[in-house]
Amino acid sequence: MGKSLLVLLRHGQSVWNAKNLFTGWVDIPLSQKGIQEALSAGKAIQHIDFQVIYVSSLVRAQLTAMLAMSVHDEGLVPCIMHPGEGKLDE
Repeated sequence: MGKSLLVLLRHGQSVWNAKNLFTGWVDIPLSQKGIQEALSAGKAIQHIDFQVIYVSSLVRAQLTAMLAMSVHDEGLVPCIMHPGEGKLDE
């Protein structure tokens, strides 16, 4: 059996994080610093062969994943799946 690796990555700084406000489930986007953090994180994991990426439904988490993978060696782009919504399950 092959070796597995679990990578945990927190979203980059949000606009509210920068103001020291609790975001919780409010869908606040990344700040400019958060965008740079996501790109830097992507460079740190750019050589890892990813099979699947799980991300919350919040924009800051999805954007972090997209930005991080935009600098991946294999040019991988996450495909966001929305199970149980619309015709995507068909």
